[in-house]
Amino acid sequence: MKVLPFKIPKPEQDAFVFQIDNDEAFYDKLHQHEEIQLSLIVEGEGTLIVGDTINHYTKDDILVIGSNLPHVFKSDTNASKTSRMLTLFFSKSSFGTRFFELEELKELQPFFNRSKHGFKVISKRNNIKELFFELENASKLNRFLILFQLLKLISGANYRSLSSFIYNKKFKVNEGHRMRNVFEYTMNHFRSEITLDGIAEVANMTKNAFCKYFKKRTNKSYFSFLNELRIEHACKLLVSNKETTIAVIAEQSGYNNLSNFNRQFQAIKQQSPSEFKKHNRI
Repeated sequence: MKVLPFKIPKPEQDAFVFQIDNDEAFYDKLHQHEEIQLSLIVEGEGTLIVGDTINHYTKDDILVIGSNLPHVFKSDTNASKTSRMLTLFFSKSSFGTRFFELEELKELQPFFNRSKHGFKVISKRNNIKELFFELENASKLNRFLILFQLLKLISGANYRSLSSFIYNKKFKVNEGHRMRNVFEYTMNHFRSEITLDGIAEVANMTKNAFCKYFKKRTNKSYFSFLNELRIEHACKLLVSNKETTIAVIAEQSGYNNLSNFNRQFQAIKQQSPSEFKKHNRI
């Protein structure tokens, strides 16, 4: 598989693709594709990076990832042994270059506007899930009809954006490999110390060049990204490991200094770790 750009395998005569991912983990390389991705997480949980933002995904999440929006799923195989996702891939030009500009389809415009940042659907989820499950045994015609039912439902649903930064360009192959290496290294080593020297070496760049390169492509500094990844992991531990102390969770999330952990947590989540733990009891 190519990493960036990534081409969704599609029969030449098909306008869109229905795909079932069913494995221990989802495809875990940073990638982007022209097609909009509309997915239901049936099983599994983990970290989802979209554009410039770290998110947590879990079972029953309904996710939309826009055209050419860089993203990567990092499955937590300790939390779930199976990862299963149902996905529709299609582009705004799948049915003709101006198809979605028809007056009769203007009601669907919110879907396309929101998809530029990627978003998570937070209402009407039961009805949307039922339609996804119908896709598995549907004919191609019925899948086409279900797609438009989904677009109508999702256009009117409440949502939460997945990213705050839009990257409209396709990565060149060399850029793709470099960003993939940086993201992969970070996601595999964020629990340990990561230095600017070390991550610049992963990118095969000087420190100054790397800082500018990363900021231009994600709209934030590398260490802002690293802290967000660590704090998102800490949030998950605070919710799932109620008996574990905050000091231990800080260490398990890559912080060897508790006061620094508390400071970073407050800056990112606008509340302290203890407040977050109290308000997110299972």
